[in-house]
Parts: sequence; C-alpha cells; structure tokens
Amino acid sequence: MIHIAVARIFDLIFLLLVVYILLSWFPNIKWYNQPFSSLRAFSDIFLGPFRRLIPPIGMIDISPIIAFICLSILNQLLVQFLYNMGL
Repeated sequence: MIHIAVARIFDLIFLLLVVYILLSWFPNIKWYNQPFSSLRAFSDIFLGPFRRLIPPIGMIDISPIIAFICLSILNQLLVQFLYNMGL
C-alpha cells in the first residue's frame, strides 16, 4: 500500500509543477506574494538542477520537459520496487 501513497505523492508533485509552469506564462503574477512564492520555491527544488544543466534554447526552456521525464522514470522505478517488496 505504500507504493500507492508514493505514486500519489508523485502525482501531486507533477500537478504543482504543471500549475507553476502554466502560471509562469503570465507576466503579471507577483511571485513574491503567497501562495506564488511557496509554489515557486517548491518548483525550484525540482526544476532548479535541470535549469543549471540545460540552458534555454532561445526563449524556450526545455528543462521542465527533462525534469518530467526524470521524475516519471524515478516514479516508475520507486513504485515498482515498493510493489515488488510487498509494501
């Protein structure tokens, strides 16, 4: 049953990252106000390392795509491992 909880945590992470990415398209958002500053801080934990490794291509930042791929792989591996362990 733990594997289900871990899968739901990853679902929540994916959802929050998608919300952050969609909100980043709106230039009028004041990211220093709540709840936006918390959302940005949370998202930077996951997107920051990929942004440091992968520079933007023109005006397009592809680091979220790579982050989603890596997080999806980690999700699959972790949930499958926990399932196989009987947790």
